[in-house]
Amino acid sequence: MRPDDVAYILFTSGSTGRPKGVRITHGNTAHYFRQLDARYDFAPQDVFSQTFELNFDCALFDLFSAWGAGATAVAVPAPAYRELPAFLAGAGVTVWFSTPSAIDLVRRMGGLTPAALAGLRWSFFAGEALQCRDAADWQRAAPHSTLENLYGPTELTITVTAHRWAGADSERLAVNGVVPIGVLHEGHDRLLLGDDGERDDREGELCVAGPQLAAGYLDPADEAGRFLHRAGRRFYRTGDRVRRVAGDQLLYLGRRDFQVQVQGQRVELAEVEHALRACGAYDAVAVGVPGQASTELFAFYTGTPVPVVDLVRRLRELLPDGVIPRHYRHMAEFPLNGNRKVDRARLADRARELVAGTGSGAA
Repeated sequence: MRPDDVAYILFTSGSTGRPKGVRITHGNTAHYFRQLDARYDFAPQDVFSQTFELNFDCALFDLFSAWGAGATAVAVPAPAYRELPAFLAGAGVTVWFSTPSAIDLVRRMGGLTPAALAGLRWSFFAGEALQCRDAADWQRAAPHSTLENLYGPTELTITVTAHRWAGADSERLAVNGVVPIGVLHEGHDRLLLGDDGERDDREGELCVAGPQLAAGYLDPADEAGRFLHRAGRRFYRTGDRVRRVAGDQLLYLGRRDFQVQVQGQRVELAEVEHALRACGAYDAVAVGVPGQASTELFAFYTGTPVPVVDLVRRLRELLPDGVIPRHYRHMAEFPLNGNRKVDRARLADRARELVAGTGSGAA
């Protein structure tokens, strides 16, 4: 067995297009788990949650970290979320790892009261943007736990950055209320590409090179536009926009494909969603839909229903008129995909159906 030999092939979720088979090598995984061994103090006494399906690469974190430490991994069935504190206490879980969407589910079930998750030593979240509000609520429920926000596409072997939550200090760094994604694992280089495709030292699309970079896709045709070569190194283009600040911390700004043009003006959907939360929505997802003259914004939100006229009035204090959503729809909760992330594609389809139909939900 050589480092360049393929250890496994994992398919991406297809949330941004057709699923792609990613070839992960033994060298990729060896470097990754050495990083974990150096960073964390997992021990035989630990009990790991297993919230991820095996087709989601974060499941490998749970299983191999547990096996490597001689610890136990416990699958978390869907009914357990109704009374998660009791389930975790009964199973003796000390290490939790899930998508951030799980936090709101536990909250709605009444499981985030202070010290309700007192048995946890470590709490990890990955797979989608982690809101500061959610991190703070989880930390209050798990006061003895060290909480980290992890980031990494499948092509960079499970996760490739980490930010350790530090309360107010993390909140001060946050952009649009999103916890920083942190610092790249040792041995990796980053390249930020501006909108013009040129290097930008402060802000742009995150490209990463290093020992966790996958060998490529099962179908070489899928590699077009996803990799680039600079200074003799091969970089993966993540499609995620970040900002670099002091200490090489990376702040997550959103997906490149979460930008839309509305009447010739570029709109960052993450900024619209952040504004909606500031105006009374508990959580929000904004999508662009075809309109009569231009792309129109459709906002889905959760929490207490708010009259559209009140939402628009509040938004006008935070956003230019041209980027205020034209359509709104309250939901009790957002749909999740098979990996328990918010299903943005499904919401975008629903928005197109509503706009093309009766116009219900329009401001």
